[in-house]
Amino acid sequence: MRGRPLLAGTAAVVAVFALSPIVHLTVRVFEGGTGAAFSLLFRQRTLDLAVRTLVLTLVVALGCLIVGVLAAWLVTRTDLPGRRFFAVALAAPLAIPSYVAAYVWIAEFPVLAGLPGAALVLIASCFPLVMLPVAAAFASADPGVSEVSRTLGRNAFRTAWTVEARGVVPAAAAGTLLASLYTISDFGAVALMRYDAFTLGVYSAYRGGLDRTVAAVLGLVLVVIATVLTLLERRLRRGATARTGSGVSRVAEPIPLRRWVVPAWSVVLAVLTVSVLVPMLGLVRWMIHSLRFTIAWRDVLTAMLTTIQYATAAAVVVVVLAVPVAVYVARTSSPVGRAAETAVYIAHGLPGITVGLAVVFFGIRFLPAFYQTAVLLIVAYAVLFLPLAVGPARAAIVSTSAAVDDVSRTLGSGPARTDRRVTLPLALPGIAAGAALVFLTVAKELPATLMLRPRGADTLATELWSATQVLKYGEAAPYALALVLVSVVPTIVLDRAVRRRSVPVREAPVEVAS
Repeated sequence: MRGRPLLAGTAAVVAVFALSPIVHLTVRVFEGGTGAAFSLLFRQRTLDLAVRTLVLTLVVALGCLIVGVLAAWLVTRTDLPGRRFFAVALAAPLAIPSYVAAYVWIAEFPVLAGLPGAALVLIASCFPLVMLPVAAAFASADPGVSEVSRTLGRNAFRTAWTVEARGVVPAAAAGTLLASLYTISDFGAVALMRYDAFTLGVYSAYRGGLDRTVAAVLGLVLVVIATVLTLLERRLRRGATARTGSGVSRVAEPIPLRRWVVPAWSVVLAVLTVSVLVPMLGLVRWMIHSLRFTIAWRDVLTAMLTTIQYATAAAVVVVVLAVPVAVYVARTSSPVGRAAETAVYIAHGLPGITVGLAVVFFGIRFLPAFYQTAVLLIVAYAVLFLPLAVGPARAAIVSTSAAVDDVSRTLGSGPARTDRRVTLPLALPGIAAGAALVFLTVAKELPATLMLRPRGADTLATELWSATQVLKYGEAAPYALALVLVSVVPTIVLDRAVRRRSVPVREAPVEVAS
């Protein structure tokens, strides 16, 4: 990627921007002295929170990996009846905030409080982050590789798990990373399930006393965990390269399930029941209950419009920041590119309250005119959710042939023109998927929004949280249903963008040995 200093410089600036909250954390941790910082770091409370957070993250990561890969395989590589409907329905959990699902589950089944409930809710909320990229990878894979395996005597199922599964490792690793980072930064679900993880510890430390060094130390531990997860994902992704040719563009023959149809249906229906049906039935029940009272529909509509406004603005800003990083990372092995990508993913592992306080600190010190305005809120969203746009955009660029860029360059187009007229149009589905994912996540974001929203500008998430905190589930239901409604459209956009990336040109099927 020689001759691209502007792109490299932009990626570096975005990386510094993403790391700014960590600078604030570091200053806060060591302002009381190194000895005090290390005494807080190695106390029993910190160790307990670290163990509990790692246990939850491991359970959620494994659950999302298993459920996501299995669901993706069933809807893309088998003849499961209704698989097109299930492909869309299984993306629906993205439209249901984890804390909405948590408050339904804890209200209906209080016995789930703790690790079981937190893990159940987070797996049900996050497995589409694995399923969608893996489904795209399965659908766009070269069927010739599987056909060779079949001709060598392996049956369809053995081929699927020994050959096809290897091709989706990068996609599965990327999705699992996002699910893991979401888990270590989630506040609403673990708070409602009363599971004492790092985010709840950070929140309690900030609210429980004037000394915020404890919370800063916990935040830095989360930075270390996020860094390890990001580097692990990169190691798993190593070796994945872009195509240099056109490849084989045709649809692989679906694998007949035969006697496994009923078990497959049972698995899919069980996943949909836990992730969609139970939360939605709970919301409907509480909505019916709320009809006994006077619902301030004007307040619900105002909160909905505010949510859409903030989520749209954040999606635009994040995509503008993410595209230069995605292009540079996808087309270079430069240390600058690797560092920039790592930086944006690390910030995603921070709790919203930590990023919110860092933005407040910088806003008061350097941008006082923007304090308590929507500008600082959008800045916090950008820091938190950059990876959600960088990941899909980078994957879309990597999946396009680098030879196309080379042809454009040989025809006289410079690097910037090639990016504008060739690379970005080809990667548009991935960029759209990232924008939709950012919109979804911003609409559901809670801690940073609670801290940074302008006075009087309440979102659906903040209104929902306020009602659930005082156990007014009936009053919370209209806001929860409105939030799900707002999330439906970007969920559909995300699903279609991923499927558009994965649809190959159809050719006549090739007979293979059974």
